[in-house]
Amino acid sequence: MNAIAPADIRVVLVETSHPGNIGAVARAMKNMGLDQLVLVRPKQFPDPEATARASGADDLLRRARVVDDLAAAIGDCGLVAATTARDRDQYFRVRDVREGAAQMVAHARTGPVALLFGNERTGLTNEELALAHLLLRIPANPEYASLNLAMAVQLVTYETWRARGAQYVQPAPATPLASANEMERLFDHLQQVMDEVEFRDRTPGGASLMNRIRRFLHRAELDQNEVNILRGILTAVQQKRRHAGPRPGSGTAG
Repeated sequence: MNAIAPADIRVVLVETSHPGNIGAVARAMKNMGLDQLVLVRPKQFPDPEATARASGADDLLRRARVVDDLAAAIGDCGLVAATTARDRDQYFRVRDVREGAAQMVAHARTGPVALLFGNERTGLTNEELALAHLLLRIPANPEYASLNLAMAVQLVTYETWRARGAQYVQPAPATPLASANEMERLFDHLQQVMDEVEFRDRTPGGASLMNRIRRFLHRAELDQNEVNILRGILTAVQQKRRHAGPRPGSGTAG
């Protein structure tokens, strides 16, 4: 994974009912490189269930700020984004979560940004939403669009993580790919064994089968160890035949 710069984005949970959800949110945040958690009037915190559900992100819980009102949580933030699953008044500016995440990351380069999540049952009130600059919507099945709190946080913070430039980088293989010369030796060895067992191509000229074998083995992108394994199998076949002596019969392929 490529290195990602820190982002001045805080997650604000308003009147969270279940302490386990706070722990699950902390875990989701740590997964996506965020470490600022603010709790507005949580029903129960700190709590052992929150620590258990954090699953190693309990350092975020220890640093979490607990405040009495939303204004204290977002007062120094230049941009405030809120999440909602319900249709709201047309005067609210609503953004798809991916677009909104990019906007939050851009603003976080110059000052703190707040990301608001409401109570598990009722969400954010209209008064709380009025403090936000924009609302985020997560596209979901319209027949069942309800997400639990931790799932919603995970999805939104994932989008901020991607907007910050995260991408999966394939690690270098431990064993290098087989060279062209090594592949040619494999093909020669395979052809030799096919001749020994009289496995023939029925197509005119007898060249089509080996060409097909070459194509699918090249598609496999064999490494050096894999080529050695295949050649070891071929050698074992040859040794077995020498011990057993000549046997009648042949195979065909087309």
